[in-house]
Parts: sequence; structure tokens; C-alpha cells
Amino acid sequence: MHIYRLPALSDNYIFLLHDPVANTAAVVDPANADCVLRQLETLKSPLVAIFNTHHHNDHVGGNNKLLAQFPEAVVYGGAEDRERIPGQQVFLQEGDRVEFGARVGQVLFVPGHTRAHIAYYFPPTQSDRPGDLFCGDTLFSGGCGRLFEGTPTQMVDSLSKIRALPDNTRVWCAHEYTQKNLEFDLTVDRDNLDLQQRYQEVKQLRDRGEATIPTWLGVEKRTNPFLRWDDSGLQQTVKSNNPVQTFARLRGMKDQF
Repeated sequence: MHIYRLPALSDNYIFLLHDPVANTAAVVDPANADCVLRQLETLKSPLVAIFNTHHHNDHVGGNNKLLAQFPEAVVYGGAEDRERIPGQQVFLQEGDRVEFGARVGQVLFVPGHTRAHIAYYFPPTQSDRPGDLFCGDTLFSGGCGRLFEGTPTQMVDSLSKIRALPDNTRVWCAHEYTQKNLEFDLTVDRDNLDLQQRYQEVKQLRDRGEATIPTWLGVEKRTNPFLRWDDSGLQQTVKSNNPVQTFARLRGMKDQF
């Protein structure tokens, strides 16, 4: 499975999955259709699946135009997003499986950003290969999604599922928010040497106009405060030893940053 990262809108990423053996393609969270159609034309591949993580327009805005060009494509989304995702045909729940090419993806129910958010995790096919996580707006490099429809408790539970995945998982976040996220992270975790190094690497990438996505889950576990609600230093910073309250206070600080 080859993965193409397609920039869209102001800071979105769309991910086009290509099976070179069958020469078919799938897309994750098409914010719009045009860049997807251009890549499909380059590959000379039909679109067979649309994998949506949640219903926000900057993740589903291209569904209808893509379906007009490829009416046989199957649209996947969370069961609780019924009637909110254009063209949705498959209603997924925790533990369901999706297939594309030679890869089988596991569905994670990860509410918090929205009440129906899901993620798709494709385990590695060999021990020396990475897994791939398409997590929409649940986890960002250095951050996490705002809580629009969910609660801190839900988001901690959702992020716990992601945190339990192997370190050698590539995290395909849906937005280029990394540098701004890390600028905030340094205000609450200033003594974290891994975070300091990560910020310098990201700044150099962005200065060259390069993407910071995908990130590695192992890196996020060491540097992302929104995966470290049980870290004593962060708990001291927000003056709470309760993991959910620690997360909630960090999220509230980021909302005001």
C-alpha cells in the first residue's frame, strides 16, 4: 500500500492509498475532490473506497464529487455518524475491520473531537515494517483535537487506545499543526529534552516548506503532553494529580494559547 499525502485547503492533508498490484485506490478524509482526482489520473487508478474519520466538512467535502466520478466507490464512516457523512454506506464500530489491497485495518472508536469519531489502524505486514494510523482530528503531532462534541474523559479513553499502539506506527494526522502545537507544548513541558529537539527539527522542516506528517507514535509518546496526562511533571504544572483533570486543564490552556 503506497500512501500519498495531498495538501488541501489551508492546512489539511488528504491521504490517497494506492494498491499497485490491483491498481486501485482509496482515500482518507477527502477535504475536497480536485487534488484526489488529479492523483488518480496520474496513477490511472479507479477509486474503490472512501474512509472517513468524522463528519466535519473539511474531511468529507469531496465525497459527493468523488462519488460522481466513481459511483462504485464504497464510503465508510462511524456508525454514529449516520446521516452526517455524504454517501456513507458502511457504518463502523469499535473492532470492525476494513480491507484495502493486502492490508487489513482495525477500526478504533475514538470520540472526543466529535461524538462519532473513528480511526483506522493498519498493522504492519512484516515485523520490520511500520503500522499506519489514520486518526483524523483525534491526535495531532504535538497536540490533539478540540473537544467539540465529547468530554475530557472520552478523549483520554480515545487517546489511551492510540497510545497503546506500537511505537513504530506512522501517524497520519489530518492537519499541519505541528509547529504551533510544539510552541504551546514548550510552555508546559519546557525541560523535556526530546521535545526541545523535536521543535528544532520541525522548525527546520517548516522553514523549508516541508511537511511534518507523518509523525511516529513513539515520538509522540515522548513529546506530546496530550498523551502524557499521567506524567508527574505535567500534573505538577497544572496542579492536579488526576489524569483526566490534567488532560482537561492542558486542553483548556491550549484552547487559550
